[in-house]
Amino acid sequence: MGLIHISHCVYQCDYHIVIVTKYRKAVFNEGIFAYFKIKLAEITEHYPLIKIKEVNHDKDHIHLLMSIPPTMTVGKAVGLIKQNTARELKQKFTFLKDVYWGTESVWSEGYFVSTVGVNDTIIRKYIENQGKKDAGQTMFEID
Repeated sequence: MGLIHISHCVYQCDYHIVIVTKYRKAVFNEGIFAYFKIKLAEITEHYPLIKIKEVNHDKDHIHLLMSIPPTMTVGKAVGLIKQNTARELKQKFTFLKDVYWGTESVWSEGYFVSTVGVNDTIIRKYIENQGKKDAGQTMFEID
C-alpha cells in the first residue's frame, strides 16, 4: 500500500502529473531526459517527503508518478520541479536558450494532475465493514 508516517499523520497521497514543454517544443531526447532525472533526484534530496515513484517522457512532456505530503500543495511541488529543472537544463544544454529566447522557462505554465489510489468501491467496502472484520487496522483487506 505504501503508507507514509510523519508526525501525527499517516498518508498515501500519490499523483500522476504531466508537465509540458513551453510551446510543446519537442526538446526531450534520452540525454536531456537522463539529466532531468539527475536534477529531479537532487530536488528530492532537499525535499525528502516528495517521492518520485516513476518518471518517463515523450518529446514534449514528462510524466511523473509521485507522492506529495499533505503538508505541501501539488502546485508547490510542481513549481519546485519546474523552477529547478528549467534553470539547470538551460545551463547544461545551451541550445535551449535559443529555442526559448525571451523566457526563463522551458515549461508551459500549466500542468495535468490526477490522484492515484485505491478505487471508491474498495473505500466504500472498507467503511461499510468497520467494526465487523477487525478493529479497522488492516488497511483495505476486504474480500
